[in-house]
Amino acid sequence: MNHSEIIAQAINAVPKQVDAAIGLLNDGDTVPFIARYRKEVTGGLDDSQLRLLDEKLTYLRELDDRRETVIGVIKEQGKLTDALKHAIMAADTKTRLEDLYLPFKKKRQTKAQIARKNGLEPLLQDLIKQPTADCNELAEKFINAEVKTADEALDGARQIALEDIAEDADLIQQLRDWLWDNAFIHSSLVKSKENEAHKFKDYFEFSEKINKIPSHRMLALLRGRNEGFLSLKIDVNVTDGEQHPGVSKVIHRLNWAVNESQWLMRTVQLAWAAKLHVRLSLQLTNQAREGADGEAIKVFSRNMKDILLAAPAGGKATLGLDPGFRTGVKVVVVDKTGKLTDTAVIYPHAPQKQWQKSKHELAALCMKHKIELISIGNGTASRETDQLAAELLSEFKDIKAQKIMVSEAGASIYSASESAAKEFPDLDVTYRGSVSIARRLQDPLAELVKIDPKAIGVGQYQHDVNQVQLNKALSDMVEDCVNSVGVDVNTASPALLKYVAGISESVAQEIMNYRDENGRFNNRKQLLKVSRLGEKMFTQCAGFLRIRNGDQPLDQSAVHPEAYALVNSIVNSLDCKVEDVIGQSNLLSNINPRDFANDKFGLETIKDVIAELKKPGRDPRGEFKTAIFDDSVHKMTDLKEGMKLEGVVTNVTAFGAFVDIGVHQDGLVHISQLADVFVKDPSDVVKAGQIIKVTVMEVDVARKRIALSAKSGAKPQSNDKRDNKQQIKKSPVKNKPRKQRDQISNSPFGSLADAFNKAKNK
Repeated sequence: MNHSEIIAQAINAVPKQVDAAIGLLNDGDTVPFIARYRKEVTGGLDDSQLRLLDEKLTYLRELDDRRETVIGVIKEQGKLTDALKHAIMAADTKTRLEDLYLPFKKKRQTKAQIARKNGLEPLLQDLIKQPTADCNELAEKFINAEVKTADEALDGARQIALEDIAEDADLIQQLRDWLWDNAFIHSSLVKSKENEAHKFKDYFEFSEKINKIPSHRMLALLRGRNEGFLSLKIDVNVTDGEQHPGVSKVIHRLNWAVNESQWLMRTVQLAWAAKLHVRLSLQLTNQAREGADGEAIKVFSRNMKDILLAAPAGGKATLGLDPGFRTGVKVVVVDKTGKLTDTAVIYPHAPQKQWQKSKHELAALCMKHKIELISIGNGTASRETDQLAAELLSEFKDIKAQKIMVSEAGASIYSASESAAKEFPDLDVTYRGSVSIARRLQDPLAELVKIDPKAIGVGQYQHDVNQVQLNKALSDMVEDCVNSVGVDVNTASPALLKYVAGISESVAQEIMNYRDENGRFNNRKQLLKVSRLGEKMFTQCAGFLRIRNGDQPLDQSAVHPEAYALVNSIVNSLDCKVEDVIGQSNLLSNINPRDFANDKFGLETIKDVIAELKKPGRDPRGEFKTAIFDDSVHKMTDLKEGMKLEGVVTNVTAFGAFVDIGVHQDGLVHISQLADVFVKDPSDVVKAGQIIKVTVMEVDVARKRIALSAKSGAKPQSNDKRDNKQQIKKSPVKNKPRKQRDQISNSPFGSLADAFNKAKNK
């Protein structure tokens, strides 16, 4: 198959669509632009399909480049046969290609190469062809100045055999496929590491099919191995005294009469144990790791997307509170555009305990700036500060504000960042976090793009996976989120602008410079006056940039400037002005898209334009909602089994979801407790930022564990059942049924709740 056919299968499309998309990508078009404004060309491929297409295309092109190099090297050696070239051209993975290339790679002189120079290859053939002959008698014929004994000759022949077997690409492929389908990955505790390896206790004696193990468990095993606590082994299960199936497969491939020659049998056994199994174990470990990395990255990206696309509270004057005890609560005021207008610090909590004074200071700020939102960071002293805000709103009836607790994850990272320093060069670092807390309530997307996604804490094992792939995936995801929402070019920060399709970081700064020097943009055409923003970049970015209250009404919508002529045709057919059409669903519903279809504008584009005119600049994010925490629950000791609480999902992984219920410690809803029906993937039923109702099932204050359930009729376990559960955890995992093993902790941190709690704080 050619590239287009291979990619089409991977993205569930047809080759014609793939060819069209590749052509656009080759021309420098961006994924968001193609997905939004070139639907007719690609047949409607969406951004996720285009991202996967781009990834597969890059891999296939790299494979082709490597293929050319391999063919060139082998050809120079004069060893390129038609059959070998055909096999190389047919190689569909980099691993298969390297298997074929291995015998021809330049390497340091091996024992097998020395044996060949010493003329021992014919001895190997004699040993294969005459299995019943005396090995020593055959070997004595090859004794010479370099080979002094029969044993040396036999050893040399064996080294040649081992190398030949290890470099048989077809055998390697066959064994690799067989092991992937049948092998288990086993882990065991490294001796004398019991005390240090406590967090990996569930893997001291563990076994699972290599091709079935979930991402989080594979990454946990690898972390345990990398930290020196676990040893890993990949192999099929073999009954004591039984010949290893791998050896049998090698024998079948070689067709040697091993039953008639102990020397040949021993050679095959050594080839499996010392060459093949070692190499294949490494390859399968890498294959499993790559798969685990991919799944973990998907989880991280999905959670980040949910967080970034959380509904904004909107442009309202906001009071931002960064809670603290000894150092006080840092307070900032940002206006409806996010501009910092005031700062203060209050000390309502211990040791100062200036409760009433703090309340009156907040009241003065709220009245002065007509505060509509109070954003409270959910870290240390958050519930105590939330109580202060509740009393404030209760006592001062003139203050018409809503208090909301928000995640402050990454706020400290932003405070010390270069971006924050540029934005607030004269503002104390401690106040910058409060600004972030306030703004992320107004518009999560605009604020969170300033923070490294890995600092927001919604992934699993993010520090263990391939960092290059993770960074690219997160960058792509942020770009897709930003462009799906659109950006107000007159208020956006450089951190937000750089994610707009086609705009580089340097051009984002140039847009800011133009804005500073010339004032606001009044129409999209003015973007062409920005230094280094040419026609191509304008085409890519214009549809995603919004200009509100400008010269051209369409500039505040997602209608691309290249479709303005189409809008004019529609407007003329209605005998009215653009202003009279925008937002008029009833009027636009009478339009027949086919009446305006031509060579330039297809039906998909026309339908999109009409939909956008009906709701211009529509924000795809949902309605803003917030969880209501129980006022009687401020800390873990306030929790009681059976309590029904409302909370916010903070993280979703393959084995469950974290939920913030307002006690400074997220609880875990295990996958088995997420719904009344069977749940295969937690992301099918919950997402980060979602508000859900949960039941407290178990509280362990000493270990900071909270077990929750989202089932409708959930009830805490009886003591007898709980004791039995603890006994299960202490017994060897591998002896348990698969379903029961899945209920046991699948994390290196001990319990699942512990896993979440510690992963969140990484």
